[in-house]
Amino acid sequence: MNIHGSIPALITPFRNGTVDERAFQGFVERQIGEGSHGVVPCGTTGESATLSFDEHVRVVELCVEAAARRVPVIAGAGSNNTAHAIELAKAAKRVGADAVLVVAPYYNKPSQDGLFAHFKAINDAVDIPIVAYNVPGRTITDISVETMGRIAALPNIVGVKDATGDLGRVARHRAVCGEKFVQLSGEDPSAVGFNAQGGVGCISVTANVAPKLCAQIQDATLQGAYDSARKLDEKVAPLHKALFIEPSPAPAKYACSLLGLCSEEVRLPLLVCSDAAKAQIRTAMTHAGLI
Repeated sequence: MNIHGSIPALITPFRNGTVDERAFQGFVERQIGEGSHGVVPCGTTGESATLSFDEHVRVVELCVEAAARRVPVIAGAGSNNTAHAIELAKAAKRVGADAVLVVAPYYNKPSQDGLFAHFKAINDAVDIPIVAYNVPGRTITDISVETMGRIAALPNIVGVKDATGDLGRVARHRAVCGEKFVQLSGEDPSAVGFNAQGGVGCISVTANVAPKLCAQIQDATLQGAYDSARKLDEKVAPLHKALFIEPSPAPAKYACSLLGLCSEEVRLPLLVCSDAAKAQIRTAMTHAGLI
């Protein structure tokens, strides 16, 4: 398994309140056909917080089936309840996911020792590659560089999705986690710079809407062609911003609805985009040559 490149954090299409299984599998197929290097079902962008356990497992299962071993499936398995995270990771392994993405526990505000204990418990309970996810903007808790070094020493921990926005962490993580530790950006706007510092990919929201462009950007950076990467990124830079103009993934779902891929439906407490936001999203998509 080679985790790298453009890895969309997949939206979960809904229709009339339920998961639109057909649209979702078609969406996964499109991602792979457009060059995405992996897929993440049931992350934050997949509205995992509003999925029931059975829905969560079913979405992962559908993704594994559609991907058909062509690219890695990194299933979201995060929770602020360690026992529930273990349950999700076991289920992901059971239905054939290649790895799991485990976010730092949110709301509880654990200590650094508590964070380590959380990841160690999952590591010890489930034999599956684990990508740690550090996103202080959502969880309030920041996995320190030193703690990441401790976590990286666990046998099943293979990498990090870093959404701190601190590009200096790439070198610091490399120093404590080792050269083989997979470092993935969790922020589209800084993904080119992240790879320039030594990262190898991005778990992307923008790739839901512009998978080919995001894959081309990642391919260019991994070949060291940063002039080309920057030119491509200029096309999607307004889209990176527009997709967070209102709470994600509502903007991404609206953008995908314009492409005929799914409905714009989201689950409460999220709302569909306002008319003002929709206008800005359409403008950004036009700039990127998507519509």
